[in-house]
Amino acid sequence: MNATIFDIKEFAIRDGPGGRTTVFFKGCPLHCRWCHNPEGLSPLPQLMVKEARCTHCGLCRKPCAHEECRPFDRCLHVCPNGCISVSGRTWTAPELASRLLRDQSIWEKTGGGVTFSGGEPLLQWEFLLELIPLLEGVNTAMETSGFAPADVFSQVIRRLSYVIMDLKIADEEAHRLWTGASNRQILENLRILQESGVPHELRTPRIPGVTDTPENLEAIRKLAGDSPWKTLPYNTLAGAKYPMLGMTYPMEAL
Repeated sequence: MNATIFDIKEFAIRDGPGGRTTVFFKGCPLHCRWCHNPEGLSPLPQLMVKEARCTHCGLCRKPCAHEECRPFDRCLHVCPNGCISVSGRTWTAPELASRLLRDQSIWEKTGGGVTFSGGEPLLQWEFLLELIPLLEGVNTAMETSGFAPADVFSQVIRRLSYVIMDLKIADEEAHRLWTGASNRQILENLRILQESGVPHELRTPRIPGVTDTPENLEAIRKLAGDSPWKTLPYNTLAGAKYPMLGMTYPMEAL
């Protein structure tokens, strides 16, 4: 089985216990307007162009013989300024496990492990169920929106060492407005997580005027109950990658 990954980040210190290697899965069923990883929204590989560096020399538009360039109608290798890249690479589970286990000595020294993030890793849950056993003995964590069928959520979390789950907006209609989906499934999975016994923490990104209102934070505090819960600062650079993908940052239109 294959999965599409858009980044592997080493020495991550905020993605679970200890020093970690974080794997970013491509594709997300939510479309939060403030998303700071827009390259994680589509499940497909995407062309990224750093227009600010482009001198419009036209070299990338000339025909080339590289098989990997054909889907993008651009040569990915010829740009003299390094403007062009592709977000998204396909891995098999054994390939990815082999790559990750190269960092095992770091995890042993720091009490860390591997964190699955995204995008939404549960969108590629079957791959996760194949990958996790190949990392036997490794502390495995997942950063998730919790937006997945309950049976999928349950199957995956009980195979993990730690779960980090977002709680963005408590009100269903506001959640639908800002993320494109109801939060009913998320709240069901929150209950499953809280009853599972799996070590976890809940996180809320503080989006000005959206998630950081007193009413929303108090409602989330009640939902969190006895679960560890923290808020995260708004990423002011969130919109920087959108133009590279030919996308518009939704928060700029407000």
